[in-house]
Formats: sequence, structure tokens, C-alpha cells
Amino acid sequence: MTNRLRTQIEEEEAEQQKLIVEEKQDAEFPDNFITQFFTKGFWNAESATKALPFVLFIAFLGMIYIANMHMAERSIRDINKISKEVKELSWDYKTTKADLAFKSTLTEVAKRVDTLGIKESLQPPQKITDAEVKNEH
Repeated sequence: MTNRLRTQIEEEEAEQQKLIVEEKQDAEFPDNFITQFFTKGFWNAESATKALPFVLFIAFLGMIYIANMHMAERSIRDINKISKEVKELSWDYKTTKADLAFKSTLTEVAKRVDTLGIKESLQPPQKITDAEVKNEH
């Protein structure tokens, strides 16, 4: 051992640890195919910057495609809903028409009129001509 102060020894050890830490920072990226491709290969920061407008354009087209699909699905749901509604209204129309046809038959009308106190005429209707009307005046 040499005759040195303890502070000098601690300073030397701290400098050695700094050197070890600095060496570890240099070997941050492993040296494999992917890192070489992106750092030394054809794909680097400059080419990525040049390709950025195209990538944004493709992303924009993708968003338009997704929005179009959502609108188409919503339209299909609306069409199905309206077609069900039309079928229900058609059924309502047919039942109402059949009910009206039943209620307008002679026997049904006679039953309803009896409740009002009006009786059915037993004499057949008579035809009035224009000459008869002039003679009465």
C-alpha cells in the first residue's frame, strides 16, 4: 500500500465508476440486424422525414375508410328499422280495411242504426224525374 489519503483513494474509485457508467451508455443499442437497418441502412431519419407526408396520407385514407364503414352500417340499420315499421303499418292498414269492410255491411249498419232509434225502410226507393218536379211547382 502506498501512503495516500483516504479522500484521494475515494476520488480515484469514483472516477473509475464514472468511466464504467460511461462505457455502459455507449453500448445502449445491441448490434443486430434491426438496429443496423434503421441506423446504417436505407431507413434513417432523413428518409423517414421524407416519407412522413405519405404515411399521414395513408392514415387519413384509413380514417375515411373506417368512417365510411360506420356510416354504411348505420344506414343498413336504419333501412332495416324502417322496413319493419312499414310492415307493421301495412298490417295495421289491412286489419283496419277489413274491419271497415265488415262494419259497412248491411247487417252491421242495421244493428248500429237500431241503437239510434232509426228503422230500416221496407219500401224500395223511388226515382224522381225532372218532369215530375216541374209539375208540382
